[in-house]
Amino acid sequence: MPSSTTAAPNYGSQKPIFLATHPRACSTAFERVMMTRSDDALVCIHEPFGDAFYYGPERLGRRFDGEEMRGVRERSGFAEVTFADVVAGIEEARMAAELENKRIFIKDITHYLLPPTPTPPTPHSPLAPSLSFPRKGYGTHAPEDSTNPTVLPLHILRRYQFTFLIRHPRRAIPSYYRCCIPPLSAATGFDHFRADEAGYRELRVFVEFLLAQGVVRREELCVVDADDLLDAPEKVMRRYCEAVGFDFRVGMLGWGEGGEGCEKFDKWKGFHEDAIGSVGLRPRVKKQEKSEEEEYQGWVQKYGKEGADLIRETAEKNLEDYEFLKQFKMVI
Repeated sequence: MPSSTTAAPNYGSQKPIFLATHPRACSTAFERVMMTRSDDALVCIHEPFGDAFYYGPERLGRRFDGEEMRGVRERSGFAEVTFADVVAGIEEARMAAELENKRIFIKDITHYLLPPTPTPPTPHSPLAPSLSFPRKGYGTHAPEDSTNPTVLPLHILRRYQFTFLIRHPRRAIPSYYRCCIPPLSAATGFDHFRADEAGYRELRVFVEFLLAQGVVRREELCVVDADDLLDAPEKVMRRYCEAVGFDFRVGMLGWGEGGEGCEKFDKWKGFHEDAIGSVGLRPRVKKQEKSEEEEYQGWVQKYGKEGADLIRETAEKNLEDYEFLKQFKMVI
């Protein structure tokens, strides 16, 4: 926990880069690209806010909520982690990184910072209790926090350089569904699908708030679409690095065999196996496009009609928010 006498952080052009996304957006592959620079330029932090969101005393997620899930939370090792603990951990990592002339790169799921839908944004601040009072040296709460939809005060949000990654819901939702049913659920520990974890609405609300408060400027908004990343990884990563002020190297797109550095993924087992088992990010082989009906029938074959209907319904509910975010995507 930061001390009340700690000097205010000095955030300039080397703010921590924060890639905010939703589940199953190919974000771990993106993160692996950035991890190739861990030796010389970056310290990568993998989904830190999920600890407090799912398991801690201020948890927002409902998946492991309730007394019957106490054992799951305690076995996770994060049952006492607050959002303030996570913020302090990032700050500690940033200060250590600066001593090595490195920069922080954070990849995290946006809905870990917002109360889950269908709960609408409240007319008052939902700040996490551990962060709901001013701390000397860490800024004071702004009037704009009265409309802040997140659990982090605005002065903390201003510390990070936010970028965004999205994927079409007809790709992301079935991928997430697969992680929540057998056999993969045995590894993930997610034993049922929750539509309120899709993450698109929270990501849109978050982007709108950051734009309204000038945390990000519309003309500098950096949104990557996963389809572009998979089709043209070098062009996308080169443009992304340019946008965040980081030097791109072609070698970042290949990391060879082995899972060096991937031990950080262990707390979310089952979700990252494809990225862990990969050797690099190369342009994908384009497949023949399927119609929506053909996609639906494919889901029926894999998951049965009930599962396919739930996937289609969830994807359709999130399509409008995806299209809103897509209007800002990086043009390749």
